[in-house]
Amino acid sequence: MAVVAAPHLRAQDGKPALVQFSGVVVTDSLAPVPFTNILVANSYRGTMSDVYGYFSFVAQEGDTILFRAVGFKPSQYVIPDSLNDSRYSMIHVLKPDTVLLDQLVVTPWPSREQFREAFLNLRLPADDYQLAMRNLSPAEMTQRLASLPPDAYQSFQYQMALDQTKLYHAGGTPSINLFNPIAWAQFIQAWQSGAFKKQ
Repeated sequence: MAVVAAPHLRAQDGKPALVQFSGVVVTDSLAPVPFTNILVANSYRGTMSDVYGYFSFVAQEGDTILFRAVGFKPSQYVIPDSLNDSRYSMIHVLKPDTVLLDQLVVTPWPSREQFREAFLNLRLPADDYQLAMRNLSPAEMTQRLASLPPDAYQSFQYQMALDQTKLYHAGGTPSINLFNPIAWAQFIQAWQSGAFKKQ
């Protein structure tokens, strides 16, 4: 039985045949390289690999494909011009590129002596906390603390005390508020505010 080879792909007008070129871009350890720029040389055709390093686009036989990614050395690959299928897949390995930058020393002053003099004479402004502590005297803070409304915990405690008092006296004769300090405080505040004055 004779084996017949598949005919070579070639467009009718003599131009190179189109190929669905796909593959995966990986590192030496087979980790995917996401967002790799994949371009056809001397053209604007190409694509970018996804987060898994996979890419796929239409190219032509004999195209030179350029692979570029941040942190890796640029490389290229030439699609063979003797394909027997309209699809071509590959695994392209990119090698890491280590870029060493020269040391850069930033000096805000021309000499060490001028820097030392400016550093010793520097008067930094006080931060917000120091300004607040300077503007608030202990007496003023005590006065402001006394006039602050109760917080959530104090309100909760007061409400729970009222509920316990109602449960304690449920079904019985209510107690006299003569010895209730809260009632006395409300009475004194009303007296000082002039609530009992004749209108």
